[in-house]
Amino acid sequence: MRRFKSIATRILTKRKKALALLSGGLDSTLAVALLIKQGVDVEGVFFSSPFCQCNRKGSCQVIDVAKALGIRLKMITKGEEYIEVVRKPKHGYGKGMNPCIDCRIFMLKKAKEYAKEIGASLFITGEVLGERPMSQHRRALDIIEMEVGLEGKILRPLSAKLLPETEAEKNGLVDRDQLLDISGRSRKRQIELAKNLELKGYSCPAGGCLLTDKHFARRLKDLFKNMEKVTVQDIELLKIGRHFRVGPNKIVVGRDEDENQKLLDLKREGDYYFEVPECGSPITLLVGPKSEKAIMTAATLTLHYSDCKDDQMLITYGEQKLDSTISVNQISKNEVDKLLRAR
Repeated sequence: MRRFKSIATRILTKRKKALALLSGGLDSTLAVALLIKQGVDVEGVFFSSPFCQCNRKGSCQVIDVAKALGIRLKMITKGEEYIEVVRKPKHGYGKGMNPCIDCRIFMLKKAKEYAKEIGASLFITGEVLGERPMSQHRRALDIIEMEVGLEGKILRPLSAKLLPETEAEKNGLVDRDQLLDISGRSRKRQIELAKNLELKGYSCPAGGCLLTDKHFARRLKDLFKNMEKVTVQDIELLKIGRHFRVGPNKIVVGRDEDENQKLLDLKREGDYYFEVPECGSPITLLVGPKSEKAIMTAATLTLHYSDCKDDQMLITYGEQKLDSTISVNQISKNEVDKLLRAR
């Protein structure tokens, strides 16, 4: 990715500090690059989310993107406060559990607080008019600005010519003629522009939010229904394994060695874990009250997903160590499917 060194060293008579919401994706990277090209002093802010599926693959590479652009980057974690926004969004959900408008409001409110610290009065986003059906239509953009209290202060460089002039454009601090008029869901113009600007390394070009995934959304609904206080650790647990609901209990069965280790890492005080001894076995986590039914079900599922073919087997389990045993019988796939549907 090209660094805009010639721009960074220009002496400007008018120079404005801008704070950009930088995700590491194509649109936000382009938005920042366009403003740097105009000589605007840009700093980025990245909001890490427990619902980002890019994090399952490593990261959104936003740090590398910021370095390549030559800008400072502030990292802010969307933790339990944000989880409550997802639980009860004022403006509702998209197709899944994605509260896109409320999410944008949440991030911009946090960005507004940070902007005061660095003296930034202009905000930049990579939003494209009409690209996302819930949060990037004109009315949604107006709602977001109004609720955050940033009317006229949010510049969206990729669609700026299709939107009212911001204060920065009116004051001549940003040249509107050098901004764009992109709309719709196609990324062809953005991809071509990235090539022209020699931008590389951006990630998640089609979005990376787990809240739009119907399978994850179903697990999250179940969690909100059955747990009053949800933590980031609870969200991490939703991302792995096979999930079963038995009354107040959640049972999670690992699918491979990597997930087995993650389940052990996420195990909390009071949780039980299960394993089939001397056999290729998943780790199974039992969360919630330890009734006889819940223990029996968790042990049975552990046997079902293990490599053991015996009709009956002793399963080991415990809280701190595998110091208890229970004998269970194999169950059919139909019985397992019934448990899955009971979630």
